[in-house]
Amino acid sequence: MATKKPASDYSESSIRVLKGLEPVKQRPGMYTRTENPLHIIQEVIDNASDEALGGYCSHIGVTQNVDGSITVEDDGRGIPVGLHPEENMPTLEIVFTRLHAGGKFDKGSGGAYAFSGGLHGVGVSVTNALSSRLEITVWRREANGDGVHQMAFADGEVIEPLSSRPAPRDTKKSGTRVTAWPNPKYFDSPQISQSELQRLLRSKAVLLPGVSVTLTNAKSGDTLTWLYADGLRGYLTESLAQVSNGETLIPLFEGAQYATAETEGFAEGEGAAWVVAWTEEGGVVRESYVNLIPTSNGGTHEAGLREGLFGAVKNFVEMHSLLPKGVKLLPEDVFARASFVLSAKVLDPQFQGQIKERLNSRDAVRLVSSFIKPPLELWLNQHVDYGKKLAELVIKQAQSRQRSLQKVEKRKSSGVAVLPGKLTDCESTDITRNELFLVEGDSAGGSAKMGRDKEFQAILPLRGKVLNSWETDRDRLFANNEIHDIAVAIGVDPHGDAKAPDLSGLRYGKICILSDADVDGSHIQVLLLTLFFKHFPQLIANGHICIARPPLFRVDAPARGKKPIQKLYALDAGELVAIEDKLRKDGVKNGAWGISRFKGLGEMNAEQLWETTMNPDTRRLLPVALGGIEQPAAASRFNMLMGKGEAAARRAWIEEHGNEAEADI
Repeated sequence: MATKKPASDYSESSIRVLKGLEPVKQRPGMYTRTENPLHIIQEVIDNASDEALGGYCSHIGVTQNVDGSITVEDDGRGIPVGLHPEENMPTLEIVFTRLHAGGKFDKGSGGAYAFSGGLHGVGVSVTNALSSRLEITVWRREANGDGVHQMAFADGEVIEPLSSRPAPRDTKKSGTRVTAWPNPKYFDSPQISQSELQRLLRSKAVLLPGVSVTLTNAKSGDTLTWLYADGLRGYLTESLAQVSNGETLIPLFEGAQYATAETEGFAEGEGAAWVVAWTEEGGVVRESYVNLIPTSNGGTHEAGLREGLFGAVKNFVEMHSLLPKGVKLLPEDVFARASFVLSAKVLDPQFQGQIKERLNSRDAVRLVSSFIKPPLELWLNQHVDYGKKLAELVIKQAQSRQRSLQKVEKRKSSGVAVLPGKLTDCESTDITRNELFLVEGDSAGGSAKMGRDKEFQAILPLRGKVLNSWETDRDRLFANNEIHDIAVAIGVDPHGDAKAPDLSGLRYGKICILSDADVDGSHIQVLLLTLFFKHFPQLIANGHICIARPPLFRVDAPARGKKPIQKLYALDAGELVAIEDKLRKDGVKNGAWGISRFKGLGEMNAEQLWETTMNPDTRRLLPVALGGIEQPAAASRFNMLMGKGEAAARRAWIEEHGNEAEADI
């Protein structure tokens, strides 16, 4: 029997407040990738790139030093070093020691960076926090005489305060040099992948035509230099040659378009540059960037590219009556053989997570799509022969997709199970596209039914909380109506730890848990995850289970210049604070925006639920995986949390980890 700890073990002194850069050191994985130090070095490179993006820098140099440190130097304006008007301390020190501080929050016309990748404001402060030592030298061109300024840090703390001296008279230099010694204790490996580093630097040169980027290895003396005059076109052509024969079906479709002061709905300068190629065989190349930040997981700007390409090609095919009877084009038919490099400029980008691998800004779909669709449609109609070649390729993709679906449908037709009456099924039989949403409550189920895309999204509303099935025998599962309906709807029987379960009847490629963004909703998620982990583990192993992430707050922001009235959504209180901070930085007065909290999914209308949670182009869907945890360890954790006889173990675990929870009060 567990002995209850005395109350004195949990007192006011138990509540710890993390200050300065401590949050980064405690949870480095929340702020950067921890496989190796590349991302914290990328933060420094991104700062130099932002100077180049603004037209203030013509060279970026990276040096891998013999002692393991890395130096990044640019010839930009140099980070400001004087006393900050509000904080009364050197601005250089603030930049490297404060989270959510930087020159990139100020997006107004007088801002230091109109467009930048810096959005979350953690940037080089994370580099500093996770480096055992970091040295900075800044050269500034100033009216009262050019200066050289230096500082040094150890583990994020100042060890050499700012020192300044006049620059030699014959040195007309400006810029910033940062040398960092990444602390190996924060990373799985201290070694940075050379191929990844080279790919990153080459992409910067591609996206910054006329800017030279160098990588020097001090140990070997080797230096690589990238300088592209033809930008995206040359980069895609070179990359395609490495993965295929490089022969494109039609001449590369390239272009660039940016909003002007007269463009409605977008800020001046927002837009995109792109180059797209279609090949019949071989690999495809797909790279996207937002304000020079590589977005390896894509996002809404790529969704806009896909939407624009599909709209233009579909209109061309219909205009010339090229579509055979019985064939229906889908966006993936146009996109399947497309290679592209996309560089978007977004004034106020919203990324998923601190490492910025995916863009979530919903406006980016319309921004990129509206700029790409008209020129492609015009080009296809001006070059009809090439347009017909592309149409032929796209139609072949559609026919191939439909043939594969017919085979699947024939195999499934022998099934005898009757689908649940409350299931609102989708029209498509393409398992790779089909999605089933398990929705908490009938009212939310109604909004989901109206807001969904009925072609590939199905809805199964659940009443109340599903049974805790952790200790339920497989033979007794179907006594519970909700579990019975889930199993019949997805077309797979409970299989426990069977080595080769029969998944041939699976009807949906994604099974999405959609519950309220509150404590009760989280409880429903846990109950459903318990069901899938215990009785349908192969669905998790194959990546079929996901968690939909509806927002908890909506912020109604007033119009700002050319920016129209916006509806911004926050998943939680932390995102709400970040949105409010951005609005203030944009010059919106406190109280000028309205905040609504969704008490449940039922409060959202169909349009809101689609836009925030169900639209594949704008939602934030969380795949469920064990994340490297071994199956026995995961089972042990589930047993502790969900087992009926584990109350003592749960109590001990809560006492140990309870202070890590964020209470939803």
